[in-house]
Amino acid sequence: MSQNQPRSPTSQTQIQPHSPQFEDHHIDNIPLPDADGYFGIYGGAILPPELKEAMDDIAVAYDTIKKTAEFQAELQDLFINYVGRPSPLYFAKNLTKKLGGAQIYLKREDLNMTGAHKINHCLGQSLLAKYMGKTKIIVETGAGQHGLASATAAALVGIPCEVYMGEIDAAKQMPNVMKMKLLGAKVIRVTRGGQALKDAVDAAFEEYLTDPKNFFYGIGSVVGPNPFPAMVRDFQSIIGNEIYTQSQNILQSNPDIICASVGGGSNALGCFSRFLNEKDVKLIGIEPAGRGLDTPDHAATLTLGKPSVIHGMYTYVLETPTGEAHPVHSIASGLDYPGVGPQHSYLKDIKRVQYESVTDQECLDAYMMLSRIEGIIPALESAHAVAYVIREAPKLDKNINIVVNLSGRGDKDADFVLQKLGIE
Repeated sequence: MSQNQPRSPTSQTQIQPHSPQFEDHHIDNIPLPDADGYFGIYGGAILPPELKEAMDDIAVAYDTIKKTAEFQAELQDLFINYVGRPSPLYFAKNLTKKLGGAQIYLKREDLNMTGAHKINHCLGQSLLAKYMGKTKIIVETGAGQHGLASATAAALVGIPCEVYMGEIDAAKQMPNVMKMKLLGAKVIRVTRGGQALKDAVDAAFEEYLTDPKNFFYGIGSVVGPNPFPAMVRDFQSIIGNEIYTQSQNILQSNPDIICASVGGGSNALGCFSRFLNEKDVKLIGIEPAGRGLDTPDHAATLTLGKPSVIHGMYTYVLETPTGEAHPVHSIASGLDYPGVGPQHSYLKDIKRVQYESVTDQECLDAYMMLSRIEGIIPALESAHAVAYVIREAPKLDKNINIVVNLSGRGDKDADFVLQKLGIE
C-alpha cells in the first residue's frame, strides 16, 4: 500500500508504451490456456470439424505471426502513432475527494483512437487477416465500439468489413452506426431473437460459415473458440502492462485494487493479465445486474450462471430451464451477453478474481457523477466499474489505491442517457 501522493502530470509523459511482446500468461507457472485452448476445464473449440479446421488455421497463423519482428514492430508503431498509446493513468482527485476514501485512478482507454479499448485487438486481428490473405472481415458488435474499431482497422489494412448489430443496439448507438458507415463498413441490423449482442454473434457466425477459407471472423471479446480468448487477451494485455509501468512511476508500487467491467471480458483481462501472479493486487470484475439480480433482467453470468457451452466454448452461461441461452438485459449494450470469456470462468473458480455486480440505476448515477465531477463522460459499460468504486471506495482507507479501467467514452450513450433521465 502506498501513501505517496501522485506525481505531477509531467512524470507520466516519460512513460513509454510496453512492447507488445506476447508471453504465456501464468498463474503459479501454469500456462493459460493449454495447447488445446483450455483454461482449466473452460474454453476449447467445441465446433463441427470443418469449422474446427478453420480455427486451427487461425491459431497456427497467429502463433507464427506474433513471433515475428515485423509484426511486433508494425503493431508497436500503430499503438504509438495511430492509437495514441500509452493511455494516461489519471488521478481522479475530485471523485476521490467527494467519496472520502480510497485514492481513485482512471486508466483512460476512452482516449484511444475510436474511443475505447477495442482498437487494441482490432488492429491485431486485422493485421492477422491481411497476413492470411482474407477477403472480408466479419464482426459482431453490441455498443458499437468493436464494430467501429473493426471498421477503422479494416479500412487501414484495406479489407472490406461487415458489422452485424442487433436492431435494439443499433437504435441506441446510432452515432457509432454512422461512423462505421463513413469508414466504409456494411452494417447489417439483426432483427431476430432479442435483437441484441447474442443475436448479432449468431448472425455473424452464420455468414462466416459460408466461406471460412476466405473470410475472417474478428471476435469482439475474449470469447468464442480457441484461439480467440487468448488472442484477444494478448492484444489487450498492453493495458495491464501500462498500468504496471505507470503505477510504479506514480505510486512507487502496484495498485492495491484493479477493477473493470465484465461482459465478454476483454477490457478486464487486458487489465488483469499482467497482475495474475501479483498477490498483493486485488482484481475485481463488475457484471451488469440490470434491473436487479432478483429479476430475469440482468446479464450477471458469473454471478448466477452455470458452466455450459455457447459459441464454441465451455464457460459460464445464463440458461433457460430447457438449456437455451437466457435472454439478458443491461443498460450497456456491450455487456448484454449470456456468456463470458472462459478465462474469467477459470479465475472465478480458483478465486483469483472477485466478481461483483451493479444495477442499471447505479450505472446511470455513476455516468452522471463522473461527468459532472471530473468532466469525463464514461461509456455505460465503463460506468459499471465506476459505480462499484463509488459504492465501495468510501469504506476503504485513504492509503488504498484503486485503478478503474475506463474502457470507453460515453458520447455514444449521451442521447440515450439524456432521454432516459428526462434531461433537456
